[in-house]
Amino acid sequence: MADPDLVVDRLRLRRRLIFWRVGAVAAFVLAWLGLGGHTLFHHAPMIGSDHLARVRVSGIIGSDNRKLIDLIDRAAKADRVRGLVLSVDSPGGSVSGGEALHDAVARFAARKPVVVTMGGVAASAGYMISVPAQRIFAGQSTLTGSIGVIMQAPDVSGLLDRVGVRVDELVSGPLKGQPSAVQPLSPEGRQMLQGVVADLFDQFVTMVADGRHMSVDKVRTLADGRPYTGRQALPLGLIDQIGTERDAVAWLARKQHLPDTVPVVDLKAPGKGKWISRLTRSMLSVILGEEWAGSVVSQGVALDGAVALWKP
Repeated sequence: MADPDLVVDRLRLRRRLIFWRVGAVAAFVLAWLGLGGHTLFHHAPMIGSDHLARVRVSGIIGSDNRKLIDLIDRAAKADRVRGLVLSVDSPGGSVSGGEALHDAVARFAARKPVVVTMGGVAASAGYMISVPAQRIFAGQSTLTGSIGVIMQAPDVSGLLDRVGVRVDELVSGPLKGQPSAVQPLSPEGRQMLQGVVADLFDQFVTMVADGRHMSVDKVRTLADGRPYTGRQALPLGLIDQIGTERDAVAWLARKQHLPDTVPVVDLKAPGKGKWISRLTRSMLSVILGEEWAGSVVSQGVALDGAVALWKP
C-alpha cells in the first residue's frame, strides 16, 4: 500500500509542475507579442514607394474568404499598389468560395493589371480564380483546367436496412429532403440536383469564356472535367506562357513601366483563428502532452455542397 504522505507529496509536485508550465507559456506569449508578434495583425509592411502586391492561394479553397477578399479590394484602391501577383497552388474547392475570390480578382483587374503564377496544381476552383488575370503563367508540369462542378451525397440507407435501423424523414415537399444520407435519391431529386450542377457549370464556363476571351462553345469543348498540363494548356489558350513567378513579376513590372527590382509585398489575411488554434494547441501540448492536445484541437476547411475540385 502506498504511503499517504508520498502520494500527497507527488500530487503537490504535479500541481507545481503544471503551474510553472502554464507560467512559462504565458511569459513566452507575452514576450512574443511584445517583440513583434503584433505584426500578425498587420496586412503588409508599410511601403511608401510603388510596389506590387502578392496574394498566395494554396490548398483547398474554403467558403469563407472575406478577410482575403477585403485585402484584395483595399489593395486595388491603394495608390502605391501598381499590380497584383496571384500565386495559385490549389486543386480547387468550394464553388461559392471560388466565385467570391474570382470576383475579387476581377474587380482588381478592372483597375490594375493582375498576373497569375501557377504552382504544381491550379485546377477547378483554383483555375476559376485565375481567369480574370491579364496573363497566366504556369510550369510545363502544372496541372490546371479541370473545369467542372461536383456534388456528392452519401447514401447509407442500404447499410441501415442491414442493421435494422429505419429513419423517418418529414419534409415540407418532395424535393426538400434531396439528397438524403438515409434515403435513396429519387428520380425527381436526381433531375433537380443535376439541374443545379448544370447551372453552376454554366456559370463556371462563362467565367472562363469572359476571362480568357474565348467563345462559350470553345470553352465547353475543353470543359469535360479533365486536367491539362501546362504544356497542353498553352496551345489551348487556357494559359498564356510557360514560366516561373520571377517571369510573371518581370512581365508585370514591364507592363507597368516599373524597375525589375520593384518590391513585391505579400498580402496576408490576419488568420486570427488559425494562429490562436495553433497557439492553443502548443499550450495544451506543454500542459497535457501532444497526444491529448491533438484530440482537443482540430482544424477543418468549410466547403459548401457543390465543389469545383480536381480529384486525382
